Amino acid sequence: MEEHRKGEAMAGGIQRAEGTDSMPLPSSVGTDGAFGLPPVGESVNSLVPLRRPEIDAASLSDQSIRRRTTPKHAENANLDDAIIEDPEALGGKEDKQKYTFVGQLRATLFNSWINVLLLAVPVGIILHYIHVDPIAVFVVNFVAIIPLAALLGYGTEEIAMRTGETVGGLLNATFGNAVELIVSILALFKNEIVIVKTSLIGSMLSNLLLVMGMSFFLGGINRIEQNFNMTVAQTAASLLALAVGSLIIPTAFHTWSEAGETGIAPLSRGTSIILLFVYGCYLFFQLKSHTEMYNKPSEKVEKRRGKVESGDAIKGIAQIGAGISASMGGHNAQSVPIQVPDDEDQEEPELHFFVALFTLAASTALVGVCAEALVSSIDVITTRGHISETFVGLILLPIVGNAAEHATAITVAMKDKMDLSIGVAVGSSMQIALLVLPLIVVIGWIAGKDDMSLYFDGFQIAVLFVAVLLVNYLIQDGKSHWLEGMLLMTLYLIISVAAWFYPAKSERTGSGAS
Repeated sequence: MEEHRKGEAMAGGIQRAEGTDSMPLPSSVGTDGAFGLPPVGESVNSLVPLRRPEIDAASLSDQSIRRRTTPKHAENANLDDAIIEDPEALGGKEDKQKYTFVGQLRATLFNSWINVLLLAVPVGIILHYIHVDPIAVFVVNFVAIIPLAALLGYGTEEIAMRTGETVGGLLNATFGNAVELIVSILALFKNEIVIVKTSLIGSMLSNLLLVMGMSFFLGGINRIEQNFNMTVAQTAASLLALAVGSLIIPTAFHTWSEAGETGIAPLSRGTSIILLFVYGCYLFFQLKSHTEMYNKPSEKVEKRRGKVESGDAIKGIAQIGAGISASMGGHNAQSVPIQVPDDEDQEEPELHFFVALFTLAASTALVGVCAEALVSSIDVITTRGHISETFVGLILLPIVGNAAEHATAITVAMKDKMDLSIGVAVGSSMQIALLVLPLIVVIGWIAGKDDMSLYFDGFQIAVLFVAVLLVNYLIQDGKSHWLEGMLLMTLYLIISVAAWFYPAKSERTGSGAS
């Protein structure tokens, strides 16, 4: 009883406010206590009662109920802001992201400077249908497909923001390969078998060497090194090695087997069906059985700063002090965010989901029209332009087809999102090897195109084998830097020079390219 009376005397007649969890301080004590710190025994939260707007409950309708939500980063903010009233309950408007027609049109057309080349799309289509010089048709439609591929990639990224990195990387690779698939099918039905084969091999080379090389180089130029999920990357590289083996075996079979020409078609078709099954197993592995492994975050590396500007240290200390003051709940404390250098803002979708789907559909349709005009003029280019079919298929067409993957992989690599970058580059090559190429063989089988097989020219198989070998060596440690990117780009440049001087089919004897 004696202690109870002492406690009442110390309280000085102060009563706890009804409906609150905190005990107000005596008027003789400042809000922050001595030196701005809470008195002994008092918690920080007890000094900062949560203030709520006084609203007459009767004025609220039965359907308008007050709801409280906790902000995602409320732990770093002022506790006064920890409870947000529903705007509708307060008589305001609900704060939701709204998509307008003009805003989405502006975001679609002006998201990249490369969209200026969209002007070439109608020009290329018109030139094709008025039957002008095929070289002009080829050049204009070549340029037109580049922004269309980038636009296709933009629509894919908008959808990927709603699906997560794992499915997002798969979507980027899938729709990024839509250009290769369309060009290959059109060339197949025009009996351009050499173009089909070389363009698919060239797409794998472009993704593995040029796209991933530039990603490593530009992503690592301001960092000591970058980290990525080594297990995921090596799994994809192992599947690529399997795909290369599936091309080497038919080539060796055609070269040394007595069955030769007669046995290569059924061998290719059987192998293609097996590869399609392997790709299905890979999808199950990635999206179902081992999703946790693919979603495991990688270590991020902060950008290097060449020079520390004067006052940076004082600014950093001031920000930290302001953040501590806000968390201590001072009387005049404000919520001051602490800025972390090299921290990317959270990306938000710029397009409505159905608008993004429409963008994908429209881009794919226009790519098909421009690709049809492009393929129709290839014969004239190779005969009059003194350019071999190997160079057109191995170098030129893949640059057009990989524009979407190229832009996406480099952009995310510069943001230190290496798992997504490698998922786009290596994943796209693997998808061509395990899905697009076998699918084209099956389509050729249905269409009666026996020349469409897995037997490739020895030069193409050799350069692909070297590329996959180098990539496997570079990604085995789960780290990358700019020098590794330069090595990949150097190998691609060497292959490009070799493809330029590689003789055309008509100039070679004993060619098996067809």
